[in-house]
Amino acid sequence: MSDEQQRINSNGAVYLKRNKRRREPDRRSSYAQAMMSVALLLAGSFLIAASFNLFLVPLGIASGGVSGISILVQRATGFPPAYTQWAINVPLFLLGLWLLGGRFAMKSALGSFVLPLLVLLTSHWSAPTDNALLAAIYGGIGVGAGLGLVFRGRGSTGGLDLAAQLLHRYTGIRLGLAVACFDGLVIAAAGLLIAPENALYALVGLYATSKTIDFVQTGLAISKVAFIVTEFPDAITRVVLYDLDRGLTRLDGRGGFTGDERSVLMVVVGRGEVSKLKQLVKAADQKAFVIISDTAEVLGEGFKLP
Repeated sequence: MSDEQQRINSNGAVYLKRNKRRREPDRRSSYAQAMMSVALLLAGSFLIAASFNLFLVPLGIASGGVSGISILVQRATGFPPAYTQWAINVPLFLLGLWLLGGRFAMKSALGSFVLPLLVLLTSHWSAPTDNALLAAIYGGIGVGAGLGLVFRGRGSTGGLDLAAQLLHRYTGIRLGLAVACFDGLVIAAAGLLIAPENALYALVGLYATSKTIDFVQTGLAISKVAFIVTEFPDAITRVVLYDLDRGLTRLDGRGGFTGDERSVLMVVVGRGEVSKLKQLVKAADQKAFVIISDTAEVLGEGFKLP
């Protein structure tokens, strides 16, 4: 019998009591995470719906997705966008549930039904501007902020995202390319059915949306990652650890032409620490080869907590 089993047997009541206390926070934490995901999805869906009705619908800016299709249908037939979105989202959801499985489809279940409902509830809101360019920018930012919140809650608004997943799975087309193809078709249709200028404004809105999603997902804290190829790794390690007060990772490298072994040090620093890092590296090894690039997000000690 192991020492751990003997300890459990001799102090069983105490051990089980402690173990029970450890599991309770896990259940509470899971429940809190689930509620936070739902809250983010609802808040994000509201932002999307409000931006859609305030800026995109009045000026016919169909910047991709099911929302863009609903604008085209409204312009052609007068049919309310919310009903078009339900008419597309529900069959796509059921198809995704059948072909992709319940685990994937359930991620988009709430968004597929709630977003059109919020679009319907905010459909009477009047547009604050009649400038198409401003509407494209503001609408794109609002939709991007809403989608960023939904993605942070690990949810989905369904729609053509599900269609892109299906196309990716059964044709092998990259997911990003599949999404771009669907959005491109909607924008091209807007240029043909409404006006060429509307397609250009839709591209502006789509660009604003993508940049805002990145901002909501990663924030303003852009870090830098440096790769340092050096013959004096110990000297540079000391100055990074003790003068810069940053950790590093030591990698083994080999020159492609010479075949000589070299140490490669990987260091992640804040934007304001780049100059000091370069000065310290130069003082330790003037011939060091340094590559510094942006990194969108860093999780771990000294940076953002996971």
